[in-house]
Amino acid sequence: MMATGKINGVDVDRLASTIDAIKGDPGIASFRFRATNRWDEGGHTETTIHDFYGARQDLTHQRDFHIHADEPDLLLGKDMGANPVELALSALASCLTTSLVYHAAARGITVRAVESDLDGELDLRGFLGLSDKVRNGYKNINVNFRVDADADQSTIDELIQLAQKRSPVFDIISNPVSIKVNGGPMRSAKH
Repeated sequence: MMATGKINGVDVDRLASTIDAIKGDPGIASFRFRATNRWDEGGHTETTIHDFYGARQDLTHQRDFHIHADEPDLLLGKDMGANPVELALSALASCLTTSLVYHAAARGITVRAVESDLDGELDLRGFLGLSDKVRNGYKNINVNFRVDADADQSTIDELIQLAQKRSPVFDIISNPVSIKVNGGPMRSAKH
């Protein structure tokens, strides 16, 4: 049974209504998220998040989000943003945390604080093309959670497991995803 009211900043009644609506019409659960990226120079790029598709309609965020990525000086960048693999850790941490908090709220568990530390091991020989035996991405990622909640450690451990089971980003990173990459000429240069 799902809790009611607002718990952990989550409107659990709205969450329950959303779940019921999707049960009645699974087609509204289909979402398409979008991002537009522009290269500046060196390793610096800027991604803009403007709109998405969900509940059978195109929707616009209340404001555009701009995410800068770059490389540190050691990797020939100007350090104008986290590098892409650091952004992947950020996405994973955020999604696991949101999944944990939302599922705790649905169970009526108050969460006072969640912190996590992540690290991933990567060997540049893959990216640099120096070895076909070294993968380009992370070999492994470690996530360590600290959760302060109105629950015993066993329940907190269950929530952490549930977060892994239900997190879209955890799924994206830990399972193969079909990615189609196309190329073509620029339509118009805006630099």
